[in-house]
Amino acid sequence: MTGMADPIRVLIVDDSAVIRGALGRIVDAESDMTVVTTAPNGRVALDALKHAKIDVVLLDVEMPEMDGLTALPLILAQYPATRVIMASSLTQKGAEVTMTALAMGASDYIAKPAAKTGSATLAAISVEIASKVRAIGRAARNRAPMPALSRPAPPVHTELLAARTDGGAPRILAIASSTGGPNALAEVLSALPKDFSLPILITQHMPAVFTLLLAQRLERDTGRICVEAKDGDRITPYCTYVAPGDHHMIVQTNEGLPYVRLTKSEPENYCRPSADPMLRSIASIYGASTLTVVLTGMGEDGMRGCKEVQQRGGQIMVQDEATSVVWGMPGAVVNAGLAPTVLPLSQIGPAILSRCAGAAAGKAA
Repeated sequence: MTGMADPIRVLIVDDSAVIRGALGRIVDAESDMTVVTTAPNGRVALDALKHAKIDVVLLDVEMPEMDGLTALPLILAQYPATRVIMASSLTQKGAEVTMTALAMGASDYIAKPAAKTGSATLAAISVEIASKVRAIGRAARNRAPMPALSRPAPPVHTELLAARTDGGAPRILAIASSTGGPNALAEVLSALPKDFSLPILITQHMPAVFTLLLAQRLERDTGRICVEAKDGDRITPYCTYVAPGDHHMIVQTNEGLPYVRLTKSEPENYCRPSADPMLRSIASIYGASTLTVVLTGMGEDGMRGCKEVQQRGGQIMVQDEATSVVWGMPGAVVNAGLAPTVLPLSQIGPAILSRCAGAAAGKAA
C-alpha cells in the first residue's frame, strides 16, 4: 500500500471469500484507501470495529449468524463516525433490501461483482466502488457523526428566503440528488403539505429497479401521488415524477401543455438519468417560474443545468455541506456562484413553501 499517509480505512463484510477478495483488490488498487480487515458476517464485523478505526464499511446483506440489515443499525449506533455502503445485487429483491438499508441510514450502495462479470463491466464497477468509497470516506472525516435524519430545525435564514426573482411564484419544482438522496428527498418532500400543488420532477442517480421503489417510498412518506415517469406523461399539479433508471427525463410541450419525454441519449456527467438535461429543458419552458433544489450527491451533475435556470431567472437553493452525505453536487453549484440560498436539509422544505406561497392550488402548470 502506497500513497497517502492516512488512507481511507475500509472494512469489507461478506460471507463469500471470493467477493471479499474481489472487493479488496478494487479498494487496495487505489493509493488513497486501504482494506484494514474483512469479516464473514455482521457479528465478526462488529467485533472488528472495536479494534480498528474504520471510515467505510462495505456491507453485504445476506450472511449467516448476523445479516447486513441486522448489523447496519448496530454499526451506525455504536460507530456514528463510520459510514456504511451496502453491497447489493441489482435484482428486484436486492433493490428492495437495499432501499430498506438506505432508509435505515446506509450512505449508499454498490453493485456486487459476480463470478461471471465481464472485464468491461468489472472495470466500470471498480470505478464506481472506488469513487463512492473515496467520496463518502472523505466526507466522513470532514463531518462526523452523521446528522440525524430528523432533528429540530435551526432558525431559518430569513434574509435568504426573502430573495425572490421577477418571475414571481414558481410553477414547477425540480430536484437533483445522488448519494444520500433517498433519505434527503423523503425529508424534504415530507415537509410539504399533502395539497402542495406544484408538479415536482426528480432526478436521482439510481438503476431502473431502484427508481420505481423510490417513487413508491416517496408516495408512502408524503401522502401525495409519486410515479416513476413514463414517456408521454402529462405534467400535472399535485404529482411527483421520478426519472426512471437508465433514461434522461426532460420536459417538452405539445399545444402548450407540458409532458415528460424519456430519452436514452448519451450519459451526462457519467449519469443516466442526469439532472442537467432535466434542468435545461425545464428552464427552457418554465423560465423564471422554475424552482430548483440540489441535494446531497457525488460529482457535479446539475451544476450546468442550474446555470441555465439562473440565466432564465429561475430560483436555486442547495443543501449545505454539514447535512449532506457528500457535498459534491450542491458544492459544485455553490462554487460556480449559482446558489444564493444554501440551507440545512431540515430548512429546505420550509424554504420551498416560502418561495411557493403565491402559487394558488390550481395555477401550477
